[in-house]
Amino acid sequence: MTPPLDGFRIIEGSAFVAAPSGGMALAQLGADVIRFDQIGGGLDARRWPLTAEGESLYWAGLNKGKRSIAADLRSERAQELLAELIGVAGTFLTNFPARGWTSYPALQQRRADLVMLAVTGNRDGSTALDYTVNAAMGYPLATGPVDSTEPVNHVLPAWDLICGQTAALGLLAADRRRLLSGRGALLNLALSDVALAAVAALGHVAEAQVNGAGRGRFGNDLYGAYGAEFTTADAVRVYVVGISPKQWSSLLEATESTAAVSAIAEAQGLDFGNEGHRFEARTEVSAAIRPWIASRTIAEVAARFDELGVCWGRYQTFQQLVDHDPRCSADGGLFQEVDQPQIGRYLSPGSPLAFDGALAVEPAPAPRLGEHTEEILAEDLGLSPAEIGSLRDSGTVA
Repeated sequence: MTPPLDGFRIIEGSAFVAAPSGGMALAQLGADVIRFDQIGGGLDARRWPLTAEGESLYWAGLNKGKRSIAADLRSERAQELLAELIGVAGTFLTNFPARGWTSYPALQQRRADLVMLAVTGNRDGSTALDYTVNAAMGYPLATGPVDSTEPVNHVLPAWDLICGQTAALGLLAADRRRLLSGRGALLNLALSDVALAAVAALGHVAEAQVNGAGRGRFGNDLYGAYGAEFTTADAVRVYVVGISPKQWSSLLEATESTAAVSAIAEAQGLDFGNEGHRFEARTEVSAAIRPWIASRTIAEVAARFDELGVCWGRYQTFQQLVDHDPRCSADGGLFQEVDQPQIGRYLSPGSPLAFDGALAVEPAPAPRLGEHTEEILAEDLGLSPAEIGSLRDSGTVA
């Protein structure tokens, strides 16, 4: 089928995670995303994880399906060419400082209805990264063992990833407004604002304001409902959740603990139809469930849980995910093998959005740095072979 974003072109000047992930989300739905970089690579061209040969799996992972142009970004001629390219495309995504030739007023001179989204660390333009933003959001002091007083950082750059998806949504919203009104837009998106909005949406800000107390530490227990960690007879750790009535009843039936849990509710005067009451009695409930899981292997637990529709998951390493999880395979519907230049063949996902039950666009590899430089100069900017040769000889482009 025709990709849903066919014909939508975005120029991307970026580094780190937020902006590149936003551009990739659009590319995986069929947009033509052209990323420009300094000749030889920018800040993230060699970021870990690396292959044994030193190729960045990080860079390859965040730039799937894009085109790449490499130029000397210090060169005025290169800046003119990139500004012209942005004007031709009409949409620009960046987390580089939006000043000088990349400022909105300068670029708008080339296209009045330009849509530009600038990602910053903080709303005032000061620098921030996911890790510094997360430190201020409260989560590191609500994560970790119950009796710990030390902050625990997560290794997932959650705010970056949410920021990238917000950026993609913002560009689509601005493009729709442009289609309806002919107006361009400058969109500013601060990473810390993305985090603050998410923390507030989940009730943490209001909880501290209204109740006068913030969230405490509860270890791996699910706050306000029932979710707990268990270990099987063969030392495999699993996590089970009972939020909806069906999840709750299936869990009790599967672990043969319905009667014991009902006795707990009666003894404490609780109604386990109320998920908050399940949280209050989580220690006693887990004690009733634990013997059944602890006396069975993971194979036995998995078969019983799946048979009765229990909501559960198995703790596993990245290696176990790749080696054993059928969802992370060419048969799972999301991944396909791609031939990544300079790295080789490996599984790569398309967009998690399925259109009519299928991937919107077949998974594509990330480009080699500067792979499409001459193609873009010729086809998108209309330069002649002689002009391109002169730019290459002068070191203006790769």
